Amino acid sequence: MAGKSKVKRRSGCPVSISLEILGDRWSLLIIRDLMVRGYRTFKDFQGSSERIASNILADRLRKLEAAGMISAELEGTDARRINYRLTEKGIDLAPVLLDLLIWAARHEETGAPCAVIDNIEKNREQVLAEARRRWLERDLTPLLPEFKAKKETGRRRR
Repeated sequence: MAGKSKVKRRSGCPVSISLEILGDRWSLLIIRDLMVRGYRTFKDFQGSSERIASNILADRLRKLEAAGMISAELEGTDARRINYRLTEKGIDLAPVLLDLLIWAARHEETGAPCAVIDNIEKNREQVLAEARRRWLERDLTPLLPEFKAKKETGRRRR
């Protein structure tokens, strides 16, 4: 496969390698914000409800870029401003994020509207195709704007 890293790893286990790259909560939340919320700038990420500290945010952005998950591009109109974008390696995490979202909504109290989770679960392949389409077209509109809604939230029992 293209883009395989030659970094020395603790083990050859794919789960261990994934956790070495994405094993802290901030990295996946940054990926989520890029993919789902359409965030692009340092300021966007700082405005997230999780309130990441600026030093941790800067560190995680550097690590994600070094791992090939995101790219940093200078904005054409203001060279002091950096826009972050998922790489193909980063957008390939869309199924993982959707599965984490569905799993948490099934088993924990969340702020995700039940109807939205049900729709995502029923239309998983279409949601993933839309995420990839938006990434290819650089469409910055949020993928799941419904998550701002507060109606019908909570745990879904199965």
